[in-house]
Amino acid sequence: MFDIPELNSLEEATPQELAEMISELEQFRERIVNDTLATAQRAKIMKSQALAMLEPNLAKIDSTLQTLRLQQSKA
Repeated sequence: MFDIPELNSLEEATPQELAEMISELEQFRERIVNDTLATAQRAKIMKSQALAMLEPNLAKIDSTLQTLRLQQSKA
């Protein structure tokens, strides 16, 4: 779905880089949720059904965010 090349050198990332990655990934997460829900509404798909289809991707994003925040707390 998405690839964050910076994760290969996560330990070398500066606190500012980590903050930027976290912010961008949070914005991306919010955008795909909003876009998915808007599309589901136009297609007359139930909100819960649309979110269920999106859940695996959200889990990956949340896991990556958790990793970034953990690294940020160590920096």
